[in-house]
Amino acid sequence: MILTDREIEIAITNRQIIVEPPPVFAEALSSTTLDLTLSSTFVEWNPIAGVTVHPGASDYSYKDLIPMQKTVVTTAYTLLPKAFVLAWTKEEVTLPETSRIAARVEGKSSLARLGVGIHVTAPTIHSGFTGTIQLEMFNFGPHKIVLEAGMRVCQLIFEQTYGTPNKGYKGMFAGQTVEGLK
Repeated sequence: MILTDREIEIAITNRQIIVEPPPVFAEALSSTTLDLTLSSTFVEWNPIAGVTVHPGASDYSYKDLIPMQKTVVTTAYTLLPKAFVLAWTKEEVTLPETSRIAARVEGKSSLARLGVGIHVTAPTIHSGFTGTIQLEMFNFGPHKIVLEAGMRVCQLIFEQTYGTPNKGYKGMFAGQTVEGLK
C-alpha cells in the first residue's frame, strides 16, 4: 500500500518516518510523495588508465574504488551531457523497522524531461534505513544542467510493508551521510 499525503504527514508527525530537517508539508508533499532537496556534495569518478573494475570478483570491494573518486562541494554543480555523478539529499531519512514502512526514491518529472535520471538501479530505501539518500545522477540529455544545492531533486514514495522485517538495512551504505564523505 502506498501512503498518501495525509498518511505521510501523520507518519512524520508520529515519527514513524523521520526526516531531518523536517519538511514543510505545504511545499514538500504531493498526493503520494514527499520531495527531498539536493545537498551541496557531489562525487565524480576519475577513471584511471588501465584500471578495469570487476565487481563479481571475490576480492572486489567498492571501498577500493574511493581513490578514483573526487568530492566536489559547491552550491551549483554543472552536470554535463552523458556524465554521471553521485549526489545526496540534504535531508537525513530514518525508517524505523517498527514503523513497517519502506520507500522508493524517484526522480522529479521536471528533471526527467531534461534527461536527468536520479538513480541508475537503486531506488529502494529499506525499512530500518537511516541516512541521507544517495543519488546516482546521469544526464541523458543534450544540454548542460546546473544542479543547485537546495533544489527539489527527488521524491520518496512510502509503502507500508506487510510485516516487520527480521532485520533492518545493514548493507555497506548503512548510516551514510554526506558529512561522512567530506
